[in-house]
Amino acid sequence: MIATRLVARAALIVGSFLTTPTAQAQPPADFTRTDLQHHDLSAPRREAVQVRVDIAPGKAFGRHTHPGEEIIYVLAGTLEYDVDGRAPATLKAGDVLFIPAGTIHAAKNVGNVTASELATYIVEKDKPLLTLVK
Repeated sequence: MIATRLVARAALIVGSFLTTPTAQAQPPADFTRTDLQHHDLSAPRREAVQVRVDIAPGKAFGRHTHPGEEIIYVLAGTLEYDVDGRAPATLKAGDVLFIPAGTIHAAKNVGNVTASELATYIVEKDKPLLTLVK
């Protein structure tokens, strides 16, 4: 019985050493969106959507639009926003940005750590939240 327990423990220890390097070797995602909440509003055919967006250093999310307003709060890192009709804006943690409905814009992480933003959308229901633009 004791020998069986020792063999089982040894197998677990060896197994943990074999799986740990594999997990650490996988590169982080360049871009992730985490849905936080989604609610109907009292305004007809409108909804609020809130997501966390994480962008790896040097990576960008290309030009796109939304069927409503976007309100951005930068949580971490440094992001450069290119909003049509405006000069590029570089924002850091604690900064905010308002993007009017239908305005073409893009974001790029210009820092050396993963940048994160809290994006709140006030958008038309039953439309795609995001449309890519060439």
